[in-house]
Amino acid sequence: MLEIWLPIAGGLALLVMGGDLLVRGAVRVAERLGVSPLVIGLTLVGFGTSMPELVTSVQAALSGAPGIAWGNIVGSNIANILLIAGASAMLFPIAVTAPALRRDAMVMLAVAAVFVALAALVPMGRGIGAAFVLTLAAYVILTIRNDRAATAGALRDKEIALEALDPGLAPVASRRAGLLVPLLLALGGLALVIGGGAALVRGAVALAQSFAIPETVIGLTIVAVGTSMPELVTSVMAAIRRQGDVAFGNIVGSNIVNILGIGGVTALIAPLPVPDAITRFDAPVMLGLSMLLVLLAATGLRVSRREGALLLSGYAIYLAVLWP
Repeated sequence: MLEIWLPIAGGLALLVMGGDLLVRGAVRVAERLGVSPLVIGLTLVGFGTSMPELVTSVQAALSGAPGIAWGNIVGSNIANILLIAGASAMLFPIAVTAPALRRDAMVMLAVAAVFVALAALVPMGRGIGAAFVLTLAAYVILTIRNDRAATAGALRDKEIALEALDPGLAPVASRRAGLLVPLLLALGGLALVIGGGAALVRGAVALAQSFAIPETVIGLTIVAVGTSMPELVTSVMAAIRRQGDVAFGNIVGSNIVNILGIGGVTALIAPLPVPDAITRFDAPVMLGLSMLLVLLAATGLRVSRREGALLLSGYAIYLAVLWP
């Protein structure tokens, strides 16, 4: 049993260390680039923490295991909303900005709805995969462009206000602090997070297979939770550091990347139909939970501790229904 429990314990240790480094580096990268922590959460952190899902789903698809490939994607999105948002909000309520709710949360909801419809009606072929990947690229480019313009406008307004108050308060143009160190810090943390997630998944899948648990259930639960550990640790660390934008951006960004990026690449490399069990139950659950997250975030622009407890209890119920 050592070959099962050693990767699980080592993976968890790497995840905790890497998650802390990733959040600290990502926030500093946002400051250096002149973009909001939300956008860094949506892009650098969201993409980075979704790498275990990408590797796992592509490998499963190439091995002819659609239950693990698509179950990992759908199950990870469910875990992101119920487990990760719930645990983060239980520690510290997650603040949500109005632009994040209007733009990014609604994109997450629309992407989930499109996936549910397509998965039920047509096989996930290479054409759909290419469309998903191109849509993700367009979304990221527009998000960064709009955010940088808004951030620059806010900084100009602040400078004008300070100068009107006292010309001596006008900021003096200075050379922007170096980007290399915080970027290396974030990438180093990301490497630890991905390595830890991979080790945890290996141990968890071996443990499940030793108990003869069905493939789709392994994909939706053990693999999905294992590959979502980077998002969990990163969002919890962001909540502890009071970086609510990073936590919310990481959850929303990861859900968008999981469907458009990971689902798209999986369909491009190894097109496989989504199993009926997922299209009938788990994909609609994912869509309903996406709606619930948007609703909770819209009430007071935050996800409170009470709402976090509701989400966590919902995940326990989901596992109880799913587990054989």
